[in-house]
Amino acid sequence: MKNLDIKIVLVILISYLFLSWVTTTIDDFFLPGSQPLQSGSFISPNTCDNCHGGYDLAAEPAFTWRGSMMAHAMRDPLYLASLTIANQDAVDAGDLCIRCHSPSGWLEGRSVPTDASNIMTNSIDMEGVHCHFCHRIIDPLSTDQADIDYMNTLTHVPTQSGNGAFVVDPLDIRRGPYDNIQVNHAYKYSSFYEESDMCATCHDVSNPVFSKAPDGTYQPNELGAEALSFDTYDMFPVERTFSEWKMSAYNSPEGIPSTAFGGNKTNVASCQDCHMKDVTGKGVDKNYAPIRTDLGQHDLTGGNTFIPELIKTQALAGIDTEAIDAGILRARYMLQNAATLNLNVVSNGGSGFTASVEIINETGHKLPSGYPEGRRMWIYLEAYDSNDNVIWESGAYDEETAVLNKKDTDNNDTKIYECKLGMSQGVADAANANNPGSYTAGESFHFALNNMVVKDNRIPPRGFTNANFAAIQAAPVGYTYVDGAYSDITTYNLPLETYKVEAKLYYQTVSKEYIEFLRDENVTNTLGDDMYNLWVSHGKSPPELMEVAEFYTDLLSSNHEIPINNSIKVYPNPARDNVNINLIFKASKPLKLDIYNLTGSLIETVYDGEIKSGNQTIKWQPDGYASGTYIMRFNFPEKSISRYIIIK
Repeated sequence: MKNLDIKIVLVILISYLFLSWVTTTIDDFFLPGSQPLQSGSFISPNTCDNCHGGYDLAAEPAFTWRGSMMAHAMRDPLYLASLTIANQDAVDAGDLCIRCHSPSGWLEGRSVPTDASNIMTNSIDMEGVHCHFCHRIIDPLSTDQADIDYMNTLTHVPTQSGNGAFVVDPLDIRRGPYDNIQVNHAYKYSSFYEESDMCATCHDVSNPVFSKAPDGTYQPNELGAEALSFDTYDMFPVERTFSEWKMSAYNSPEGIPSTAFGGNKTNVASCQDCHMKDVTGKGVDKNYAPIRTDLGQHDLTGGNTFIPELIKTQALAGIDTEAIDAGILRARYMLQNAATLNLNVVSNGGSGFTASVEIINETGHKLPSGYPEGRRMWIYLEAYDSNDNVIWESGAYDEETAVLNKKDTDNNDTKIYECKLGMSQGVADAANANNPGSYTAGESFHFALNNMVVKDNRIPPRGFTNANFAAIQAAPVGYTYVDGAYSDITTYNLPLETYKVEAKLYYQTVSKEYIEFLRDENVTNTLGDDMYNLWVSHGKSPPELMEVAEFYTDLLSSNHEIPINNSIKVYPNPARDNVNINLIFKASKPLKLDIYNLTGSLIETVYDGEIKSGNQTIKWQPDGYASGTYIMRFNFPEKSISRYIIIK
């Protein structure tokens, strides 16, 4: 329990009772690990910059970290608007959020009041998840005697990593994944920094207010009481990104081969392998520091390209717009490599065509993963006639209104990959007791009160089994995946007049519905309105294009042999990071695809192998290419074909 002065507790309760509809207490949100005032004090990341920044923007820890959402977890206006609603719904629910968004502020005792008002007055707290916090975390299962001695002073020691139940060294001893290194401060090697359990600390989140009942439902604990069990899987699941990885094929000694992720690694296994890829460089700006090929880039990005744009508008210390722009590019790269889209079209005789869109999950967790509120991924499919008119579509999105059409031309559901939470009738009734008519059972954005998963059709990772994902509270809901599945196929019936089919996969950080919820439900402050206005002025969370594929139905005709030149589609062109080379042949044939510059010098061989019959897409990433025009030379046994491509 937190040792809070009773007067402070009374002040907080009085201030929230007239706004919060469930009169929980801060003890309802108690979690194990280091408690406030048990881990000493923290220094600014600016101090760390003196040695770890300003010398190599591609490899140094400081620059890449400052471009991540970790650095801006407390500046995120979406989070702050959500925090307000959580505190409105349940007294002191914000304490659960603050511990992972400003852990040093939480540990130094400034999480009360739980609206983060004290956090916002401290410049170090506003640095979010920063160096001096992360590099003092202790593995809760550590066998080091000094660590054990400290943990013996704690009331509750976590038995696993997760839920913000961190253990943090009270001594200023920095920890990291390298041994036998020379440093100018106290240092201790810890293998924990190479393990995904480190990331579980804040990426396996449960709501401790709800405990799992024998019937599988989640029921509220007794008011003012700790959770019945602090086991992650005994509390209501909010986010299971780490556990999804834990039950995937990536969680193995060999991992999974990857050319998109991992940097200098050929296989990826841990969270760090993808989100802190190995690069070549020095971790510190000192002459004696070695040049490493296994230097973990402090990338730490996921798929969020929208909120960083909003962060840049804030006139606050600690905001490096150049670093944020670099972080946005890294996040976009993650999105563009997170999935493979395969499009196949077959003729239904004289009745039209059937298009099949397969989305393959190339990540080590569900796609998409993470905090569910408002984030989603969907398929946009269009059919064109020979005059390039759209004659059928599914998943249309209106950029002006930010409305995603939930139905296709034939009134079938748009394929949207998402997780939706909700509240039971009992919880809704309890909340309505203090605010009649405000809550309805079922699907809900009320994070602090939700105790049900209403929908979860997100694509599982390699290694998925229904039993394992049920064990971690991450089973599909309202959808079915067979054991071993890591892709999903959606079929569409298209008109006979279809000449071209185009499929796109989009990702959106936050939906219009969630933004309007934050605006309309806020009765405490202007943060909901502020977030809404930022959303409007910055494009309403523009969807990010993850993948695209095209198919021309004239290639299905059996009345003529398809000219090789017509069997090759290259898009997008111009391009920057990702190029799709779509080939459709009636019979398999060898291909060597080379890239030349305009002076005729060979730059790269993209492909050298056999192209199978049917529809096949080769993916090319022109990393490191200067802007300009290049020649793509397709060498087949019977002829060679050249295409120009412009790299932006």
